[in-house]
Amino acid sequence: MDGLKHADIGAWKYIEEQRHAYFDKMQVWDYTGLGYTRYNAKDVDQDILGCVVENKVLQSSQLSCFQESDLQKTIYPARLNSMDMLPSSSLTGLGEVPSTTDLFMRGRLAKLELSDGNNVYAKLVVGADGSKSRVRELAGIKTTGWNYSQNAIICTVEHSVENFTAWQRFLPNGPIALLPIGDKFSNIVWTMDPTEASDRKTMSEDDFIKAVNDALDYGYGPHPETTTSSPGGLSWLTGDVTISGKERFETPPKVVKLSSERMMFPLSLKHAKDYVSKRVALVGDSAHTVHPLAGQGVNLGFADASALSKAIAEGIALGTDIGETNLLKRYEAERKPANIAMMAVLDGIQKMYAVNFGPLNAFRAAAFHGAHYISPLKKRIISYASGDQSLPLFS
Repeated sequence: MDGLKHADIGAWKYIEEQRHAYFDKMQVWDYTGLGYTRYNAKDVDQDILGCVVENKVLQSSQLSCFQESDLQKTIYPARLNSMDMLPSSSLTGLGEVPSTTDLFMRGRLAKLELSDGNNVYAKLVVGADGSKSRVRELAGIKTTGWNYSQNAIICTVEHSVENFTAWQRFLPNGPIALLPIGDKFSNIVWTMDPTEASDRKTMSEDDFIKAVNDALDYGYGPHPETTTSSPGGLSWLTGDVTISGKERFETPPKVVKLSSERMMFPLSLKHAKDYVSKRVALVGDSAHTVHPLAGQGVNLGFADASALSKAIAEGIALGTDIGETNLLKRYEAERKPANIAMMAVLDGIQKMYAVNFGPLNAFRAAAFHGAHYISPLKKRIISYASGDQSLPLFS
């Protein structure tokens, strides 16, 4: 969750009035007992690594910010039926003060026909309507990608103690994440094959809680063995032990109650071939969807929105038509390479954990240990996760 961008637009004060959770630690490990790493805010001289905010809180906070602003605004609670763009035409033969229809006929506006019968005209249409984007479809922008043979189960759970750590464990069929959202509550994002997901969604609450606790503890395999330096070289220690006198593997807090319904959705990788066309720009899931294993999908969308806002502001300052493709291409040029790089990293990790193979398990363990013990790499990963840097391995 990129709090800085929400602070910039004035939405953060509304978020802080609702449920949210700052976290200062992240722990990532795998079911083989070979791979483990832990990140602390203090490693980069920070008090926190990030903040987890529920989608409904984000939406209500942004809406409150928008409604209380001095901006002229109209909200249409309707679906988009059609979108028309006319090519630019000659300016002759029209009045000195052209009407909205005149500007549309000149190709200076997009025309949106809504399901409630209203027509809306705009210099720029921003498609922020998700992975099944109607704006993208009507603009004729194609996508590439594939479906993963995985579904995700998401829900809210309750603990007997407060949680201040973001946890993720890689299991044979996909990762499970436990993310604090405030008080004694956390969100679960659990990836698995579709058959298992259907079973997890319909099983009793008690059985589901037991399965979650099992997945976050000794289920599927042992706790990681962690290494510490000693005068004689490397010594191997198991369980809740101190690493170099400073860090230790910890077991996540037990789940005691299911606090929401369980939702299930299929996972896919999808990328728009173009982010922009004349008078149209795509942001977030409308332009790209990624595997949720690192929780970066929404942050990529925030970065898109920030970059597009910057391009629009530059266009207004220069007196440029904000719907012109040449202006919008600046946004695409900034975001497309960064998004493709992140998609490649996440897809690679997903594929690497889709196979249980001895040599590959050892390679994954080495990657974990590098992320844990190589200080510069660890700091860059933390800086990226907390939103301070771009991709740690590609900048």
